[in-house]
Amino acid sequence: MTNLVTYTLDGNVATIAMDDGKANVLSTAMIGELNEAFDKAEKDEAIVILTGRDGMFSGGFNLKEMQAGPKEAMTLTSLGSKLARRILEFPRPVIALSTGHTIAMGAFLLLACDYRMIADGEFKIGLNETLIGMTMHNFGIELGRYRLAKNYFNRCVINAEIFNPKGALHAGFIDRIVATDQMPMAANLAGQMFGQLNMTAFANTKKRSRKEIFAILDQAIKDDLDPEKIHAV
Repeated sequence: MTNLVTYTLDGNVATIAMDDGKANVLSTAMIGELNEAFDKAEKDEAIVILTGRDGMFSGGFNLKEMQAGPKEAMTLTSLGSKLARRILEFPRPVIALSTGHTIAMGAFLLLACDYRMIADGEFKIGLNETLIGMTMHNFGIELGRYRLAKNYFNRCVINAEIFNPKGALHAGFIDRIVATDQMPMAANLAGQMFGQLNMTAFANTKKRSRKEIFAILDQAIKDDLDPEKIHAV
């Protein structure tokens, strides 16, 4: 790891923390380090807690890379999609501990995790793609369709509505709101709770129950790299 991602193992729980000192944007470098951290967690057979820094989980993709050109945007989007897809199938539980603002690809990381908590505060959570002039990629649409509450799908994916933690709970981005001073304790308790599971049964059930969505997401990742399908209506 370098300055972007840290990996800490405590017993059978690995904490993977993003911190670029700013918005925790998902750049090529950040995604690469996150994959390295998940490689290590998989080798350690660890339950994962994915978190950010105080006030910021992730502000989404690195816009400088996204605006460098169509090819660069497609490549970065694909890397982010593949990371979320990996988390969705990770053989151990992945617990998101959002420490603050969680926007765009940051919110998709939440949707990929098995259990999602967020600090209580004046934080923004949501998918702002159509708000900033980006057509939502196929992977994002399908992951949102799979994990968001059905009656919130249009509001989140098409209307780009941004929520506070309470609204994000109703929309399906998160499972629990935690008082800021209780976040460390909540992370420990969640790790202990998931640690009681039989991990073979957990991994097999997770993979079996998500078989159909994996096929859909894999096709979406391919479509997002096809210029003809990207521009097709």
